[in-house]
Amino acid sequence: MFNISRMDLMWVSFYSLGLMLAAMILIYVARFKITNKPLNIFVTFLAYAALVISALLMFIVLGGSSHA
Repeated sequence: MFNISRMDLMWVSFYSLGLMLAAMILIYVARFKITNKPLNIFVTFLAYAALVISALLMFIVLGGSSHA
């Protein structure tokens, strides 16, 4: 579907998984470690932004490669 090599597709999947891990850690930190309300909102926003970007990258991975 996408004109991307399989090796580059592998790296995109690693980036997506890394962003999901970062989002999970940021949500944990925001809920249980941060008591400052503005900082908590900022860290939560970063976490959800990372989650949305990783979901968009996963669409590329699931779309596959057009290289045979």
